[in-house]
Amino acid sequence: MNSNDRAITALASLAHGAVHTYEMTVPLFVVVWLTEFDAIPLGVTSVDVTTATVGVVVTLGYGLFGLGALPGGVLVDRVGSRRLISACLLGMGLSYVLLGLAPNMLVVAAALVLWGIAASVYHPAGLSLISKGVEQRGTGLAYHGVAGNLGIGLGPLAATVMLLFFEWRTVALVLGAPAVLAAVYAARADFDETAAVADSETAADGETAADGGSKATSGVDDLGEFLAESRLLFAGGFALVFVVVMCSGLYYRGVLTFLPELLRDLPGFEPVPADALLPESVRATFGVESGAGRRIEPQRYFYSGLLLVGVVGQYVGGKLTDRVPLGYGLAGAFGTLAVLAVLFVPVSEAGLGPLVALGALLGAFLFVVQPMYQATVAEHTPSGTRGLSYGFTYLGVFGVGALGGTIAGGILAVATTTALFLVLAGIAAAGAVTGLVLTRRAD
Repeated sequence: MNSNDRAITALASLAHGAVHTYEMTVPLFVVVWLTEFDAIPLGVTSVDVTTATVGVVVTLGYGLFGLGALPGGVLVDRVGSRRLISACLLGMGLSYVLLGLAPNMLVVAAALVLWGIAASVYHPAGLSLISKGVEQRGTGLAYHGVAGNLGIGLGPLAATVMLLFFEWRTVALVLGAPAVLAAVYAARADFDETAAVADSETAADGETAADGGSKATSGVDDLGEFLAESRLLFAGGFALVFVVVMCSGLYYRGVLTFLPELLRDLPGFEPVPADALLPESVRATFGVESGAGRRIEPQRYFYSGLLLVGVVGQYVGGKLTDRVPLGYGLAGAFGTLAVLAVLFVPVSEAGLGPLVALGALLGAFLFVVQPMYQATVAEHTPSGTRGLSYGFTYLGVFGVGALGGTIAGGILAVATTTALFLVLAGIAAAGAVTGLVLTRRAD
């Protein structure tokens, strides 16, 4: 990679890791919010803090994270990737600063809304930057993907360790600072964001390209063109692909949003005094009283470990996309997720060992499906609407999928954990059936 490639890849990887660090740290805070806050003030009235209301609050941020991807994809062609990435980093950093200063759940909701709006523009901006500016595009995308996975796994782990020593507000403030500094770096970094396409642009406006005669433009020009291209896209196989990505997003959010809270009351996840891990001689030397310090909460480490296993799942899923028909691959992955959801409650009652094994499988298959549906988008959409296709993809995964948090919170407020996982199994089964239909359509 040349210096321009390295500069762009470094920035995109940094921002990608930050986006997913903030995204996956929220469920760790959910456990604290459920115990620390009693009500959400709404002016003349208030509502109780329950899994249902916290689920709605979390959905606000996660939903905007997805909904903003589509207009973000249109906007990146107008103002450039660098400005949007810099604004994204600054907005995410400030949102976590606001979160760290939040006196009540209403301000928490405002902070999550700010985070969702800021983070929503990253994926179209970052992927556009790599595709247009990095000559070694495959290598750049590989590093970019690894950074995202590290953010998903190591970000929550870092937050978990900090929560052992600091209050959640302090952790939020500490997490917010790096993004603000990264925003300054993004604004000042020296690179050419169109280096990889400078030599391949058409000679004049209106000149037709070789593939299908489409005009080389700077994106969708108006609402009429956007609606026309969208109708054309959903008239084909992409409509089924959109069902697949919605199932993935709903299952993903439905499982992860309250997972630390669900684990907290299970056998083997009882809080452990941190000083209990110290040898008796050390406690006696320094006068540490047994059980007097902070407590280690095992469910946080289980959650972080599950996400770290997702790195393996991403790799396996990527390899499988080149070796099996995508429809069958999606059907198998979603079918496995359905089985794991059905087994979750009985396995959790069987002991810690079986639950760790199931958690490892769950963490892997949550991410196996991601490279599969990304490849499926490319297989079932024309190249001329590929950018719009991925905009709708992230809308389905992160936007519609954000409702998984609301669904999970609502079910837990009125029913049991078993009911939640049966609903999640049904969502995964729908994804499996749609994968099989896609295979038939391709045949």
